[in-house]
Amino acid sequence: MPRSNTATRYGSVAKTFHWLTALLILSALILGFVAYRAPYDDSAQLAFKATLFSLHKTVGLAAFFTALLRILWAFTHPRPKLLNGDHCLEAWAAETAHWVLYGAMVLVPLTGWMHHAATTGFAPIWWPFGQSLFFVPKDPTVAAILGGAHFLFMVVLVLTLLAHIGGALKHFVIDRDKTLQRMLPGHTDLPEPPAVQPGHLRPALTALAVWAVALVIGANAGLFAAEERSEIAALAEVSSEWQVQSGTLDIAVQQFGAEVTGRFADWTADIAFNEEPTEGKHGTVTVTIAIGSLTLGSVTDQALGADYLNAAAFPTATYVADLLPADTGYLAKGELTINGHAVPIDLPFELALDGNTADMTGTVPLDRRAFHVGDDMTDESSLGFGVDVNVALTATRSE
Repeated sequence: MPRSNTATRYGSVAKTFHWLTALLILSALILGFVAYRAPYDDSAQLAFKATLFSLHKTVGLAAFFTALLRILWAFTHPRPKLLNGDHCLEAWAAETAHWVLYGAMVLVPLTGWMHHAATTGFAPIWWPFGQSLFFVPKDPTVAAILGGAHFLFMVVLVLTLLAHIGGALKHFVIDRDKTLQRMLPGHTDLPEPPAVQPGHLRPALTALAVWAVALVIGANAGLFAAEERSEIAALAEVSSEWQVQSGTLDIAVQQFGAEVTGRFADWTADIAFNEEPTEGKHGTVTVTIAIGSLTLGSVTDQALGADYLNAAAFPTATYVADLLPADTGYLAKGELTINGHAVPIDLPFELALDGNTADMTGTVPLDRRAFHVGDDMTDESSLGFGVDVNVALTATRSE
């Protein structure tokens, strides 16, 4: 069988690309559907769900690069003419479907890849080239837009595939021509196509119109809007001897061997601190954290759920500690209460004082099991037991 196309048949390269792309796209669609619906109530289920999503993403990337090669081959080699080219409307629709398919075969996996790059955590792509894209920021809003686009383009892809398959079956069952056979192995005895053909410009413009309509429908359906989280009451400001001007409260956890980082956006600190210790301590601190203000990449909702931080039942966490001198820097020695469970925690920290301004940084490792967070997640390879907490703040002394 010749490798290149002719006016009447597809060559072996085009056929290979066609069926390989079809196999990869169908596999990715099935894997994505099953993975989305798979439960994740315990370690085994979460690991299986992540495996399905990793397969989905990896197969999707393979489909993306295969589709690019297929399109490059199609644009650099002659394509067999339509056997029904003289049926103007039908031929126009068929060519339009081909143009829409070309776009969907690229846009669906590309937006999925970009959505993956914009999020942190859960189900890595199985390849050695990293999980990020230099032109895609890790941002929840960007991820929401890309996730909506991925879903919309997937719907367009599925509908166009159904139309494409339906057209092929019509040619085979009703028209009884050789359109389908031209993409199958063998079949060297094929008829000459009619001289009249639909051309490429009008179908390409029609395909652009189809994409424009799809985007309008997606926008009106709210597919590109950031997912709204339930309103969380902001913590009341506290009057403190040292008033926090700025700061961050970050966490990091290992999930399936990769670090997932997150941040609490709302927290307060009531700080009493003296440079010279009195009765062995420099002062006290009470930190209140709004659990619902956490963002943790693609697993935020899971982390806030009843089996983990249980934000609905325990909307705040507190850390009450004495501020003590240490061999190097200082030590906050107190009790951290999360999810209704109080655990003694020592937080070493560094403090830089400049008049009435203080810059503080500290890191403490926690064990989520001590707070009964994710009790069903007993496999550390799925979700690490350790959680690193990093805090940094700048505070000024009240006059």
